[in-house]
Amino acid sequence: MRLLIIGDIVGRSGRRAVKVNVGSLRKEFRLDFVIANGENAAGGKGITEEIARELFSYGVDVLTMGNHVWNKKEAFEYIGRDTRIVRPANYPPGTPGLGWAVYDTTGNVKVAVINLAGRVFQEPLDCPFRKADDIIARVKEKARIIIVDFHAEATSEKAAMGWYLAGRVSAVVGTHTHVQTADERILPGGTAYITDLGMTGPMDSVIGVKKEAAIKKFVTQIPQYFEVAAGPFQFNGALIEIGEDTGEATDIQRIQNYE
Repeated sequence: MRLLIIGDIVGRSGRRAVKVNVGSLRKEFRLDFVIANGENAAGGKGITEEIARELFSYGVDVLTMGNHVWNKKEAFEYIGRDTRIVRPANYPPGTPGLGWAVYDTTGNVKVAVINLAGRVFQEPLDCPFRKADDIIARVKEKARIIIVDFHAEATSEKAAMGWYLAGRVSAVVGTHTHVQTADERILPGGTAYITDLGMTGPMDSVIGVKKEAAIKKFVTQIPQYFEVAAGPFQFNGALIEIGEDTGEATDIQRIQNYE
């Protein structure tokens, strides 16, 4: 099985990058499943039903989220009824939406997608490590292939999660920091790992926002209004090959496409 997992989609530029790239990558690599992090897809923060449907129409099968999942009011109702969106599972009980789900793919192969949020420099949610244990115990009888999107700030926390889940899931991919790392590898037990998938969005920016505002904030230490940048896009993600019978990853390759 071949999967494509796309790094944080940021604004209109990021959605255009998905439109331009996903269809051709599906054909070129005969992809069976496409996952994308969509927490920044609507104006740089959050998701709406209209934008989610747009991304699905481009060939994305499942959208994972992160700390900006609730930035659009309509997300509360929409995420509660669309099973193709998975928000961090370690939000408290009663939070709308799914923290994990199992999906049928090409050839009726089942893939479980789990979304978790880190706690270092972020909200004090439930422990993502213990939450992963709980979910894996429930999902391992339903799907051999298990993908974890760990939306976290600290590279150390992401690396720890990779090793914590090594041999128990098919892949652990990091999102959130918008800068692709060059440490893709297969961990012992057949777990594909990369600290951060990177960003799918405006290339001439500071992690997606207009560079002038970001620079001014750093120089003056005065809060600035951040707008999503425009212009040429970058498309970041990873291609992962996984044995359908074993659930073990055999290869991971970074994707870096530019407009």
